[in-house]
Amino acid sequence: MIDFLKSILFYREDSPLLFSSIYFWGFFLFIYIFYCVIYKKNKWRNIYLFAMSLFFYYKSGGGFVGLLVFSTLMGYSLGILIGKASSKLKKKLYVTLCVIVNLCILSYFKYAYFIIDSINQIFHTNFQVVDILAQCTNAITGAHFNVSDIILPVGISFFIFQSLSYIFDVYSGKLAPVTRILDFSFYITFFPQLVAGPIVRATEFFPQIYQDYKLTVQQFGHALFLILSGLVKKMVISDYISLNYVDRIFENPLSYTGFENLMGVYGYAIQIYCDFSGYTDIAIGVALLLGITLPLNFNSPYKAKNITDFWRRWHISLSNWFRDYLFLPAAYAISGKLKKNRYLFVKTENWIYLKATLITFLICGLWHGAHIRYLIWGGLHGIGLAAHRIWTQITPFKKRKNASRKYRHLFKFISVFITFHFVVIAWIYFRAADTNSVNVIFYKIFFDFHWHSIWDVILAYKIPFALILAAFIIHWLPSSLKEFYRGAFIKSPVYIKALTVVLMVIIIYQAKSSAIQPFIYFQF
Repeated sequence: MIDFLKSILFYREDSPLLFSSIYFWGFFLFIYIFYCVIYKKNKWRNIYLFAMSLFFYYKSGGGFVGLLVFSTLMGYSLGILIGKASSKLKKKLYVTLCVIVNLCILSYFKYAYFIIDSINQIFHTNFQVVDILAQCTNAITGAHFNVSDIILPVGISFFIFQSLSYIFDVYSGKLAPVTRILDFSFYITFFPQLVAGPIVRATEFFPQIYQDYKLTVQQFGHALFLILSGLVKKMVISDYISLNYVDRIFENPLSYTGFENLMGVYGYAIQIYCDFSGYTDIAIGVALLLGITLPLNFNSPYKAKNITDFWRRWHISLSNWFRDYLFLPAAYAISGKLKKNRYLFVKTENWIYLKATLITFLICGLWHGAHIRYLIWGGLHGIGLAAHRIWTQITPFKKRKNASRKYRHLFKFISVFITFHFVVIAWIYFRAADTNSVNVIFYKIFFDFHWHSIWDVILAYKIPFALILAAFIIHWLPSSLKEFYRGAFIKSPVYIKALTVVLMVIIIYQAKSSAIQPFIYFQF
């Protein structure tokens, strides 16, 4: 009994609290039962959810909950100081301090190995990476944590980005500083979106926590639909094709034919979408049950007609964050340095867009990891966005756009086809172990395809391939059809919902892997 209670109450590295674990749903059921008692009292509701959010993060990330608390206290304090600052200079100093501290924290956890390795190579030194937090903990408590490895705190980028967006909005006057620390802490730590988004703006979140709790029958049905679809995306599709096909290809692409490599690339495209959008579906559904509406984060991105449209559909909250707090300031800074109307026969506004976009996506790539693969991935998307902007301004394109609608479906198909394959090619750099693996994958696809063995490969991997195909078909279904079956579920009687839940649980249980698979974006 004591061991059972310890497993419930204390962090275990081998069993973090994930949406795809049965323990989470027991945890959420416990939260919701007590929540139903206090939900009418906003103050106690918010305090209760804040406390449960801290426990959730502790069960997900262990001692790093202290880092979350530190980041929260810093964001709250600097927001108050910015609001009280008597001059623009003081406000800038506080914002700069916030950015520097947060970037130092991110750099330490995400780029310490890269920085130390670079220093050692350049100066022929032999510095070693040390986990300072583990070292301090050992010194204070007498513990024996490993100090030679730095563990990335789960969700660190997301709660830091959320805190920074609040500081930027307070500085720009879009938002008054929050005076109650519990309200601000609730905003930063709200557990459904804490570790992988969506990134919520303070201007969207705070009005909701001051409102009375409200959950209509339609909202309950919608929340249940999102949770079920998210679990199916993650556990039935993403985890299954990852373990039974995609991971095998990317671990050793040289051992497989070009067709198998190509299917592995397509498989990863749908795997990462189902994994990440599955998480956000669950997060939005759980939050809705608690009376909080989170923003849409994915909108059928592989239906995009161009790369600009893709980034309006993929990880929308992060895309908007980079646009508002990185791209626009970069574009403004660049525009102040360009005085001519044209440079090399290209309009100045296009140069500004090109430079700001490349800066934004190279940083976006670097944020995902300190590796040349991520920089190439970001660079490809930056170049693609700039090229699309220039393309839309070419006169023949404008004329074709206004041409007869007879070929609009053909044009749309070609546009979606090209955009999708551009994104898929970029995903290869995102997923492959190194650039050598990328080269092997391209070589296999273009020069060692093995056409004669395609049918044998399909038979050998019929279940993963069937799931990949089914997932893409569902993804590309018309929006009207998706809205129809979503609406039908929401309007269905309670017993139909119950039967659907039971059926989905059986399917998920049959498809789940023996070990819980973490969500892909937990590593970022």
